[in-house]
Amino acid sequence: MFSLFLAKLGRKVISFIYFFGGLSSLTAQTVYQTFKPPYKYDHIIEQAKKAGYDSLPIVSVVALFIGFIFALQFGYFMQRIGSEMYIASLVALAIVRELGPVITALIVAGRVGAANTAELGSMQVTEQIDALETLATNPVKYLVVPRFVALSIMMPLLVLFANIIGIFGSYLICVFKLGITSSMYVNMTFSALLYKDLFTGLFKSWIFGMVIALVSCYEGFKVEGGAVGVGKATTSSVVFSFLMIIAADCFFTALFYFIFP
Repeated sequence: MFSLFLAKLGRKVISFIYFFGGLSSLTAQTVYQTFKPPYKYDHIIEQAKKAGYDSLPIVSVVALFIGFIFALQFGYFMQRIGSEMYIASLVALAIVRELGPVITALIVAGRVGAANTAELGSMQVTEQIDALETLATNPVKYLVVPRFVALSIMMPLLVLFANIIGIFGSYLICVFKLGITSSMYVNMTFSALLYKDLFTGLFKSWIFGMVIALVSCYEGFKVEGGAVGVGKATTSSVVFSFLMIIAADCFFTALFYFIFP
């Protein structure tokens, strides 16, 4: 039994190493092809619409409810200690530094990342990617770079929008439910937020966008086994994107803690 466990563990470790090796190779090719002309602006705009504009409804709804929930949760405790005026500051910092970037990234990974993997996986299964290479078209330049650039640009914009909606949701609860005046809420929100808070959140969202694009495209490129393989790759794409988003968030949160004490 122990030898069987070690064999399974070894296979998982080797698979993990292969994954990061392949992902690193795709990252290097993507960065190189991004700065190499010609530039496919129409493809980038198309992917930006799918990643950004089409994601606005679900991001808006989730951000609004996150604002509601955190205002109520903080309000429950802060009312007990007579510090309701600080609810706005706590919610603003939580949303701008952590909740906005992470929740938005998870939504985009589940929606856009899964779609990217399914689309590229279907192309891989039907040999359309091989056809591109036959026509002397670089698949990374044609398929990955537009998604990479689009997500890198749209993720910070989506997070900025989510931050505003989340703070607005908290504002509604605080003003109409918890009895905090509108002017006090606005003053406490802006007095608590610093430029470094906004920068750290937007920088992390930029990293998250690149992670989602690279992981989803990599999983799509290595699909095997027809429709079943596409389904497995899509699941793996979402799972690995979630794990890497959380890991990257932990790393950069600790890094910024020491850089911007």
